[in-house]
Amino acid sequence: MIEAVNISKYFGETQVLKGISAQFKKGRNNLIIGRSGAGKTVLLKCLVGLYDVDDGHIDFDGRNFSALKIKKRNIIRKEIGMLFQGGALFDSYNVEENVMFPLNMFTTMSDEEKLHRVNEVLGRVKLVNANKLMPGELSGGMIKRVAIARAMANNPKYLFCDEPNSGLDPNTASIIDDLIIEITQEYDMVTVVNTHDMNSVLRMGDHIIFIDEGKIGWQGNRDEILNSDHEHLNEFVFSTELTKRLKKWRK
Repeated sequence: MIEAVNISKYFGETQVLKGISAQFKKGRNNLIIGRSGAGKTVLLKCLVGLYDVDDGHIDFDGRNFSALKIKKRNIIRKEIGMLFQGGALFDSYNVEENVMFPLNMFTTMSDEEKLHRVNEVLGRVKLVNANKLMPGELSGGMIKRVAIARAMANNPKYLFCDEPNSGLDPNTASIIDDLIIEITQEYDMVTVVNTHDMNSVLRMGDHIIFIDEGKIGWQGNRDEILNSDHEHLNEFVFSTELTKRLKKWRK
């Protein structure tokens, strides 16, 4: 479990996160949602360690990440997989080299062991025999699947996904959602997803945190979110035609 305990984050005199406390449990998809500028991306970056918190602390399975020195933080970082918005593949590396990157950085595996693991995770995301393709030869959905394979290569305990469906068509986005759901359950990981896509929220929201002006405005799951009486949450949720129709149908 990852736990945020009363965390705050400032940029200059502007307070972006205001005393947030939340738990992100393993084996389920924990979603962070909110309007642009609400603080959801800053929260994700604090959780993953890209930003230090100014108040409070973040625990990874009881380990106070915020209080650790760099060397001990790196032990936890080895347990983290990260799916960046857009995939963030290295353009000069082929698929195999991209997926192998964290294994080269964090493990002492032999070349044979690393190649076996690369092929294993590529098979898991249905990209068998794609090893030698370059990023420029891949579709948007394939890029995301390679990025998921890279995030999974080191068998992480914690998976962070930043806007995993950004730039994808609805059908491909659903495939990526299903893949994240499957690997979360299969590997019993703590998965944290930052998204603005209501299709994803309704498809995979086991636990949803709505960030509203730097605070937690609402928490619940995909079954509860359409019946909330939180004004700002409803403005966010029912801004799409899909959720408008769902609300009308439920009435």
